[in-house]
Amino acid sequence: MHRVEHVMGFPVSLRVDDAHVGPESADAVFAWLREADARFSPFKADSEVRRLDRGEIALRDVSADLGEVLGLCEEYRVATGGAFDVRLPGRGLDPCAVVKGWSVQRAAELLRAAGARRFVLNAGGDVVASGGPWRVGVRHPEQADKLCTVAELTDGAIATSARYERGDHIIDGRTGRPATGLLSLSVVASSLTVADTVATAAFAMGAEGVEWAASRAGCEVFAVDAQRRVLRTEGFPVAGAGGVTGFVTG
Repeated sequence: MHRVEHVMGFPVSLRVDDAHVGPESADAVFAWLREADARFSPFKADSEVRRLDRGEIALRDVSADLGEVLGLCEEYRVATGGAFDVRLPGRGLDPCAVVKGWSVQRAAELLRAAGARRFVLNAGGDVVASGGPWRVGVRHPEQADKLCTVAELTDGAIATSARYERGDHIIDGRTGRPATGLLSLSVVASSLTVADTVATAAFAMGAEGVEWAASRAGCEVFAVDAQRRVLRTEGFPVAGAGGVTGFVTG
């Protein structure tokens, strides 16, 4: 089964290789992602995030899901010394950096609950994989038609933060200025919640974020800094030759 839909402002592709898993499972995945977008988008006037930001609901009254997301936002704000901050001065509350990975990870858990064992869920280049090995290509930060590395995943996730899609959109909350110390940073972890948030938080920290991300439990890192040096942790799962199927470009 293979399906692609545009959700949350980017293409989401799902491939499931388990014959016993029916299309209703894909329906549930995309229904959940649309629900998450409606509830947590800072760009939708009636979302829970916007209503909280406008003071129409109190923090103590938010849903359990939004409470979980905001808890993660605060955890990473503290862990990065304020570099990662979803409440930047002059901007509204924007938890997208957590919501994306968190919601896609939950979608993957819906698939597992439905009995899926071999699948890959690719949300705008951030990937959750199960039952691999799968090969996941990481785009070169300066050449759109090239890859800078290929990771091999069996059960896990990879996320990349970079400047090539949206320019200098990641802000260092400590300075209020765009983070420019890195060109791209990819994180492999057991869940996309962790991989995506750590990648964004580390990118916001600039060059020092590489070592910070590498110190996080269960995280492996591949980064290209502003001087175009490649920095990689020893355990980053660079794909070997032969025997691996399913190539997904992130």
